[in-house]
Amino acid sequence: MQRVEQSARIPAPPSEVFAYVSDLDNLAQWQSGVVSARMTSDGEMGVEATAVVARELMGQRLDAPLTVSEYDPPRRLAIDSEVSGVKAHATLDLAPADDGEATDLTFAMEIRGSMLTAFMEPMIASAAKGDIGASLERLQARFTP
Repeated sequence: MQRVEQSARIPAPPSEVFAYVSDLDNLAQWQSGVVSARMTSDGEMGVEATAVVARELMGQRLDAPLTVSEYDPPRRLAIDSEVSGVKAHATLDLAPADDGEATDLTFAMEIRGSMLTAFMEPMIASAAKGDIGASLERLQARFTP
């Protein structure tokens, strides 16, 4: 298993940041590597909601099915996915900062390959680290006045 994690301070309250990052219509605007996203389950975003996200990863385009495993506005969002035998667990943890006027956002991803795909974990983790950093920069820019 490989884990990558990065944090950034976003100049907006947690409720505003959570609403933005949990809206699939915004995903391609802030998450690096995402081309498009669409809900595949009925109802609102929440635990057990499903979606398909089209990503570009290491020069390849792939459709990744996602399942929301934790949904705790405005504190935590967790997503699980599995593509080609590689499982990913992504978390966004939000905490108030600057008297609630800003958000400390931690974006983490755990990558776990099967016996046949474990050798790919370091390459995927390296790509994910770059994507997470770029995503946090996009979020900071989005909320900077």
